[in-house]
Amino acid sequence: MHDKTLSELAAGLKAGDFSSEELTRHYLDRIEKMDGDFNAFITPTPEQALAQAREADQRIATGNAGPLTGLPLAHKDIFCTRGVKTSCGSRMLDNFVSPYDATVVERLAAAGVVMLGKTNMDEFAMGSSNETSYYGPVKNPWDRSKVPGGSSGGSAAAVAARMAPAATGTDTGGSIRQPAALTGLTGFKPTYGRVSRYGMIAFASSLDQAGTLTLSAEDAALLTQVMAGFDERDSTSAQEDVPDYMAALGADLKGLKVGVPSEFFDDGLEAETRKAVEDALDVYRRMGAEIREVHLPNLGLSVPTYYVVAPAECSSNLSRFDGVRFGYRCEDPRDLLDLYERSRGEGFGPEVKRRIMTGTYVLSAGYYDAYYLQAQKTRKLIRDDFMRCLEDVDVLMGPTTPTPAFGVGEKTDDPITMYLNDIYTIAVNLAGLPAVSVPAGFAGGLPVGLQIIGKFFDEGRLLNVAHQFQQQTDWHRRMPEGI
Repeated sequence: MHDKTLSELAAGLKAGDFSSEELTRHYLDRIEKMDGDFNAFITPTPEQALAQAREADQRIATGNAGPLTGLPLAHKDIFCTRGVKTSCGSRMLDNFVSPYDATVVERLAAAGVVMLGKTNMDEFAMGSSNETSYYGPVKNPWDRSKVPGGSSGGSAAAVAARMAPAATGTDTGGSIRQPAALTGLTGFKPTYGRVSRYGMIAFASSLDQAGTLTLSAEDAALLTQVMAGFDERDSTSAQEDVPDYMAALGADLKGLKVGVPSEFFDDGLEAETRKAVEDALDVYRRMGAEIREVHLPNLGLSVPTYYVVAPAECSSNLSRFDGVRFGYRCEDPRDLLDLYERSRGEGFGPEVKRRIMTGTYVLSAGYYDAYYLQAQKTRKLIRDDFMRCLEDVDVLMGPTTPTPAFGVGEKTDDPITMYLNDIYTIAVNLAGLPAVSVPAGFAGGLPVGLQIIGKFFDEGRLLNVAHQFQQQTDWHRRMPEGI
């Protein structure tokens, strides 16, 4: 069963080939046997999963099932889940059990989805390799000496190793698309505001967006149909109608205008990765798409801009973790100041501290105008570049990452090199646009991702463009050896 997509499993449930309980037990057994090798899960939830599966079977038997009823899924540990530990990959929240569900969790549960557990992640979603988690690094199922990418690396490894047929993720600077590319999955980030952030522990509020890691674009459409939509509990939630994403998948691509930014093919792009992406563009040409070269002249400013804006917002968001109200508290504090200092000093890891200090500095008196305000002006230039290009083309395409997966520990001592791994994805978050990464070949035996960027709230076309590519190729069907 584990070689099937979510859509195929839904068909199997509908046909009565297996029950939700049988399906759930199959994946729980795989988690128990395999996760010791990958460390993809922080908190498996077998008892809750089986209870939800039995309830789903009753709904199916009584004819009250929806398209997702009875299908298993894993949640990134950044989403609050009532009665289940929500750690965000940090010692700071190691003892935190949420009293409520995030909107994403709530909507999927209402649709009958079975939660297999909570997946590992970079601490507070800060990282590009899934090595900063308090619970240890996650291994890439394609090569255990390589990283799976971050920060949704646990979700990516769980799906790539077929321990779950799909998982949720969040994307602040590429944290869904980058791990999807490095593990051979379809990683989908909707438009900022399309999916509610309520109950999603905030890293950088103007950039964070929930999305999916799946085996196919069709599966992403199936999940996003339920996850998307206005939520009055989230002040940044968009009041936009949600179209029928599944119905949009079949549209012909003849005449599709594809813009290819020349800046995506700079000297930093590894040769085999470039070849795989160029071959993918040829597939689109054969389907009748028109490929045009376009320019994003300010793309090179996206990484420094991001590393001013994101740390500034994280320094503000993480100020709530002070050892007083919830989360980690140091032992025997001498006074209130000692309680604050030691609780934060002992509860946060090095990468989180680095970003909090950077953010506090750029927001401080005398430096706000020089750094934060200037970064926001540059962000506007980057967004305007995308808007200009998307006036003339339907989608943009390019590589998701400059290289395939790199070695565990290879970049941990060089934060700047690590940050550059997101160079092709970060600008999309600064602009707030939707984007998807789809498997497009291999480089050195490791998966390569093709990134497709769409217009605001044009997720239907984006998923259609990704789905049609997967009707012509089988890269998304490849499995790691031994899985």
